[in-house]
Amino acid sequence: MARKFLYFIVFLVVLVVVAGFALSIWSREATEIALVPRGEFVEQDALARNAYEDPDMWYSRPGIGTDDPSRYQPAIAEDEEADDASPAPSPENPATEASLPEGSADLTPQTTRRAEIVPAEDIPDFAVFFVHPTSYIPVNFRDEVNWNAALGDEQAELRARLFLRGLASAFNRADEIWAPKYRQASVGAFLTDRDDAQKAIDAAYRDVEQAFAYFIESVDDERPIVLAGHSQGSLHILRLLQDRVAGTPLEDRIAAVYPIGWPISVEHDLPALPFPVCGSVDQSACISTWSSFADDNDPSFVMERYSMTPGFDEQPRGDGPIVCVNPITGSANGSAPASANLGTLIPEEDFSSASLVPGGVPARCDESGLLLIGDPPEIGSAVLPGNNYHVYDIPLFWRNLQQNVVSRVRAWEAAR
Repeated sequence: MARKFLYFIVFLVVLVVVAGFALSIWSREATEIALVPRGEFVEQDALARNAYEDPDMWYSRPGIGTDDPSRYQPAIAEDEEADDASPAPSPENPATEASLPEGSADLTPQTTRRAEIVPAEDIPDFAVFFVHPTSYIPVNFRDEVNWNAALGDEQAELRARLFLRGLASAFNRADEIWAPKYRQASVGAFLTDRDDAQKAIDAAYRDVEQAFAYFIESVDDERPIVLAGHSQGSLHILRLLQDRVAGTPLEDRIAAVYPIGWPISVEHDLPALPFPVCGSVDQSACISTWSSFADDNDPSFVMERYSMTPGFDEQPRGDGPIVCVNPITGSANGSAPASANLGTLIPEEDFSSASLVPGGVPARCDESGLLLIGDPPEIGSAVLPGNNYHVYDIPLFWRNLQQNVVSRVRAWEAAR
């Protein structure tokens, strides 16, 4: 476990070297030269119809046991000088302002305790289908750069497992978590408007769609479902909503959707989706997403390209607002102080494990739909140019998200 978490931190550093250096130092054109595949898209053979019956086609699924990266549970950091009689943070009793000095971005854990075991009877039954973000990051002049990762790519699969450990683990109160392997589009596919890029994304989606079909066949017909992903994975989740969920009996089984880290245009994307934005923490059958930036930010590299892409209505997305659900409050828009943050996932100094540090990071949706998190917190080395905390969208609010998922499933059950 310790070695795996160390690999996770190493991966984040590699991500900065590849993406952050390229985006902040090189020109936009040079970035494309480095990361966009130089050859033409080559269609990969379709997977066998029964491919996802093979347990090896899944990073996470029932039966994997302790090797399942999505089942990671961090410790809870505590202040050594804290009053032992102080109640644990909860939505009704958030961490006090005193848990972190005013204006401080110090998220260093002091001491830790094991997270409490929640009695099974207190957690509703539900299943999660989680699609991991891009972990295939080859660089021209150094690697063979293809439009899609091959199954069995050692580095891409190692990174995917480590992403799941830090991201999908926030959904670990589900009694089933399914996270498929898929021939993901290269990171370069999201940095160009070449036709080959869309072909690569479409190819990746076909694998996800096939995995989703097997997931649905395998999960009990009465069990509520949470759909979730991050970045590229969220894009595939949004396509599943349109292609496989909207207008079908499956629509009634969706307790919540978390396509985190992928911008959703309020005007050009949201009307095509079968669910509304989550308006409150106790709302079910809704969409919750956010894109994290420090207050002092420059989102132009991401948002300028996004504004030119066609929305789900086939019209350019433009510069209108994107969906922002505050991960601390669970409600659309609005703001929340750092004191209400129940736990940010922070590595220990020796990277052997991680701790949840409460009270460290605030959240405020601005008028454009970006989620602003105050002064840049010292959470790790993978902050992207423009003070873009994309890599940390989930770790910043890990504990709030964990509790929010359960709240929405409970609301779904209550509405039945």
